[in-house]
Amino acid sequence: MTDNVVIALSCGTNDTNRATRAIHLATIAHKEGKNTSLFLLDEGVYLAKEGIITHVRAATGDVADDLLAYLQAHGVPILVCTPCASARQIKEDDLIEGARMASAAEFINMSCDATVISL
Repeated sequence: MTDNVVIALSCGTNDTNRATRAIHLATIAHKEGKNTSLFLLDEGVYLAKEGIITHVRAATGDVADDLLAYLQAHGVPILVCTPCASARQIKEDDLIEGARMASAAEFINMSCDATVISL
């Protein structure tokens, strides 16, 4: 059993429940001692743009911004699909602290040695 967990998130403000839940799962995985990464693709890349996540929350009351702040504070990699971001006119300079652009090849390589949870 691997201790690597990759959370792949493909939604953002278009589905705040799923988006918040994915970030929550990444937080829990990290707290459980797993080597955790959050990979944002499709609409999920918007969450890595400075200022966007501020009002994202789940129906349960969980606040995505608070959960993301935990990931940032603990150095959990927040990877943003480069072509997905480019298609949405998001540049590296637009990203929140701790986030960086990443390729599909990097996602595949890290996923090959991890449990992948896709939301």
